[in-house]
Amino acid sequence: MASPWILLEKDVFNPQNERLLEIIHVWKTGKKRKNSILCVVVAACRPMQLFLEKVKKADRGDQYKMTDRWPLKDLKLVDGKNVNQDCLEFELQFDKVYKWTAVNANEKNAFIRCLWKLNRRYLSSSIAFVSIPSCMLEGKQSLQEVGNASAEAGGQAEHSAYQEMTPKETADMLKLMEEYEPIVNNSMAFAEKLSKDLQVLDEANLQAIISSEKQVSLLMGSIDEALAEVAKVEETLQVYDELLGSVKQQMDHIQQGNSLLHQIDSNHEKLMSEILFLTSNLDLSEKHRQVLSRGDLSSPSKVKACIAAAEALSSCMNVQIQPGYRKLQAIAEQLIMFETLKQNFENSFISHITSIFELQGNGQVPAQMQQASELISSTHGPYHDDLLPYTPLMAWLKNANPILFHDLPKVYAWNLSRLYEREIKAFFELARMLLLGRTKECFQEGLDKQVACGSRQHPRFCLAGSREGEEDELDRGNVVKQMLGQVLRELQPLCITEQRFIEQFFMLSQDAAAQEGLGLPAASKGGKDVAFPEKSHWPKTKTELEEQPTQLLSEIFSSLEPELRGFIDTCNKVQQFSCLQVLVTLNDYMFEMQGSSAATSSSFLNVVLSNILLLAKNNFNKCICVLCKEIEEAKIPSRAKGGILPFVSHFEEFVNFSEDVFRWAQQRGELDKAHTKLVGSVFSSINSLASANLKVNTDMVMMENFHHIHCFLYQKKIQCLENKRREAKQRYREHLERYVTKYLGQPLEKLNHFFEGVKARVAQGVKEEEVSFQLAYSKQELRKVIEKYPGKEVKRALDTLYRKIHKYLSPEENLLPVVWRAMEQEFIRQYQEFENLIQRCYPGSGITMDFTVEDLLNYFISVTQSSM
Repeated sequence: MASPWILLEKDVFNPQNERLLEIIHVWKTGKKRKNSILCVVVAACRPMQLFLEKVKKADRGDQYKMTDRWPLKDLKLVDGKNVNQDCLEFELQFDKVYKWTAVNANEKNAFIRCLWKLNRRYLSSSIAFVSIPSCMLEGKQSLQEVGNASAEAGGQAEHSAYQEMTPKETADMLKLMEEYEPIVNNSMAFAEKLSKDLQVLDEANLQAIISSEKQVSLLMGSIDEALAEVAKVEETLQVYDELLGSVKQQMDHIQQGNSLLHQIDSNHEKLMSEILFLTSNLDLSEKHRQVLSRGDLSSPSKVKACIAAAEALSSCMNVQIQPGYRKLQAIAEQLIMFETLKQNFENSFISHITSIFELQGNGQVPAQMQQASELISSTHGPYHDDLLPYTPLMAWLKNANPILFHDLPKVYAWNLSRLYEREIKAFFELARMLLLGRTKECFQEGLDKQVACGSRQHPRFCLAGSREGEEDELDRGNVVKQMLGQVLRELQPLCITEQRFIEQFFMLSQDAAAQEGLGLPAASKGGKDVAFPEKSHWPKTKTELEEQPTQLLSEIFSSLEPELRGFIDTCNKVQQFSCLQVLVTLNDYMFEMQGSSAATSSSFLNVVLSNILLLAKNNFNKCICVLCKEIEEAKIPSRAKGGILPFVSHFEEFVNFSEDVFRWAQQRGELDKAHTKLVGSVFSSINSLASANLKVNTDMVMMENFHHIHCFLYQKKIQCLENKRREAKQRYREHLERYVTKYLGQPLEKLNHFFEGVKARVAQGVKEEEVSFQLAYSKQELRKVIEKYPGKEVKRALDTLYRKIHKYLSPEENLLPVVWRAMEQEFIRQYQEFENLIQRCYPGSGITMDFTVEDLLNYFISVTQSSM
């Protein structure tokens, strides 16, 4: 069985390129005995490294594994625990104290002796050894210890007497067995043969020893001399080791001195570079100081000089320095000077730019606007040109002092709003004057046309019954459309120009914010801070950047929306339905803006026009509600003779007018809703005639009006009213049928009543052949009723009915032929029904009416021809 030393070298240390020097079997003092092995090893690398490693045997098998490892240079103390008597306990002190108990005293002594030698040779005696006999450290033992050691060695030899054969021994054994192969099977003979050979060899060896006794004596003498020389060499090596130890300490001191000198040189270089960095970056020229101190911005050249000085000051103040540098007196004085120059120039610049804002705000409205015959908006290009050279300084101020910069847009808006208020007021006064002047011209031309036509009557809805009057209204509506379109076209460049200017001048857009060239760094890096740190500002989002110009423009153009609302009200008063022209104009203009670059260039104008468009829609809806209310509340005189009702004509006129207005409109959703709502009101008002006490037949009036609406909607082909057109057609047919049915009983009234009674008896369950036995419906009563309606009487009654229908039907609808044809068909159907009832209820009576179907057809033809 292999020894632990061999197994440790094979399994643990050889793979790690380490060499084993000493081992000791131990367990932790005061705890349950769990054996471990402490090993002293040296790494096979340069410089030499010594380690103390703790190894345990694996739970299964004969493998060992390392559990702890300490560098031997970290060992501070070795405590043997007892000087006078053998003690198996000892302590090793690294960062903490480890207490161990050895298996036997010899392993403990050998282990401590190994540590002592390594300490003296390689560790410059840095380890302290206490409670350890000096004789044990020097390797001297008493006779008792030698005897004990010999006995223990013998025991170990006996314990390790059986060892596994090496491969060479195995090969020799096989060779021997092959040589004596014939007698190998006979063990007694083979053992006797080996004994004889061994005896021969022993005799030969003994003779050789006796013959070489002299050489042995010489060899022993040489060995003694060699041992003496080895002792001398060891003493010499010990001296050399002590000398080399002192040399090593001196070399360590020299190396430490060299590293300190190198560090001093490195510090000098860093100090010089920092001094050069500070002197070159924190130096502001005298010229720039004077420019910033004076703060003179009275001329373009001086403005450029101030911009250059501000840039230089920003570069100095933007230098990143260590926090400790601010405590240096020179740097602190320089930074205080920078701050003073910055504050002085800030005050001078703010005072100068504010005075420019006030001067522009006190400007007067150009005389050409007040005296112009055409609508022209003011231009602020010269004002913007005066301010744009100061844009770099505005960017500098925004980054140097955001609090002061934050108030400047408000000051600009407050001053410019006064100027824009005067200009916008004059602009809209001129627009109203031009609108009313052109409207009066169109109105006068319309009156002249009416006088020439011989008519002075003005329609109630401002929509003339003639085409000339309708064209006059369209002309006035076109004036409204033209003037409103011109107003919007003049306002758009004004708002867009102002928005672009404030975005550029006050850095409110994303592009302007990204191009700020004089800004302070957002954050410091590497533990450095800027000379004058400001509060950190988060980058603004796109929505915030869009809201700022819109809010600022709403303050500048605070009077724009009220004035535009007032102008819209003026447009609505030109005529009753001017709101249609206003709505179409605004819708088309917004649609054009969305398809152009102006939509993204002027978010403020989009907001204003959206509000105005909402106002126009509300006005349009109010107008429609008024019309619906007038239609629903329209009262028909009880003496009215029928015909097309006034509100139906008004609805037709409105639809014609609105369709002309919306003919080329981009959107017509509002108009479709209005048409649907108006048609609903018209239908509701027509239906209310059923409860009206009219002089004429209600079904006839409703039939004519629904027929008129159906024809009108069929002609206009309005998609959203198709369902209403079908409904009008259906209602027209229903009322036509009711009208025909009601008036059809008048020519043969008694005969009609008689057969109605017959049908009622049959419906009550009386058999048809038994009806004639009823007293009121006997054959005699039937003959009496039939005798009252001879052919001449029927013809005369039909002629009277025709004249009555002709009297009340309106001629413009031309429904008389239709109604009379329906009368003819219904009369013939009724005649055939009467004949059928006579045959079923009075069979074999031979009763027939005085006229036939052919006679009825001739009567209708004769009545029609006589009335033509």
